[in-house]
Amino acid sequence: MIGVDWGTTSFRAFRIGRDGTIRDRRSAAKGIMNVPDGRFGDTLREEVGPWLAAGESQVLLSGMIGSRQGWKEASYLPCPAGAAELGAALVDVGFDWARVKLIPGLSGVDDSGVAEVMRGEETQVLGVPPLLRDGGIACLPGTHSKWVRVEAGRIVSFTTHMTGEIFGALRGHTILGRMMLDGPADGLPFDAGLARAADPGGLLHHVFGVRALALAGRLSESDAPAYLSGILIGHEVRAALAGTPSTGAPSTGAPSTGGAAGTVVQVIGAPELTALYAKAITACGGFAERHDGEAAARGLALIAEHAEWT
Repeated sequence: MIGVDWGTTSFRAFRIGRDGTIRDRRSAAKGIMNVPDGRFGDTLREEVGPWLAAGESQVLLSGMIGSRQGWKEASYLPCPAGAAELGAALVDVGFDWARVKLIPGLSGVDDSGVAEVMRGEETQVLGVPPLLRDGGIACLPGTHSKWVRVEAGRIVSFTTHMTGEIFGALRGHTILGRMMLDGPADGLPFDAGLARAADPGGLLHHVFGVRALALAGRLSESDAPAYLSGILIGHEVRAALAGTPSTGAPSTGAPSTGGAAGTVVQVIGAPELTALYAKAITACGGFAERHDGEAAARGLALIAEHAEWT
């Protein structure tokens, strides 16, 4: 089968064998916002045409391709839900060269009853074996970071944090950006931002401190982006871990600096971003286990096992 993780800005396709192994892969900057005139069918054929010609006849799509702005809207499925529920709720899409189905996103509410939605992350979460086996917490950092709780192989709840988008907005569209130059994403400035997120005063006060420190000559323009990133990610991780019960990981003997001491978090995504989040989780007293984006392929294969293709 062919599995596709089709998001807002990127397209990733996997040719998956019957045993779930990845036989081939493709990627392109052809997210749904980069497809002209809604030509999703043509784009799919351009990208995976050789696999279709080789005999692949089943295509499973996840991500924003199933949103209102995508190929066809797939209604959200309420939590709790796992591979079986998602596989039973797939949406057919007309396509002349193969049988194509869309995975619906998931919906839920936070602890205060406010609505939550996601598309695509559910597939990646289901591709992490420790979560299916033992349950636990997953973090999927990005433009809109997701924190997901899994129990008995099903996603039971999740929260969203607009950390990546807020970083981009602050750097590109506020006075802070005038005092920033490109520099390393990690290092001492990021660590300083993480530490600042533990101080009193709140996020908005801490963010303005980026400008004040630069004006005082205590923060260079090339260090400012990493420092701001550390503040934002630090606040996100502390908020997400607050009240999370310990998962019983061994104690290091070090005092917790916030969050839930001992909580194990499965961090899924691009290596450079999961490394930053792993550092923040550790700073908050938790433990991070990192997984690359190929969790999406494993999740697609698992959901496909529950699909009705005839």
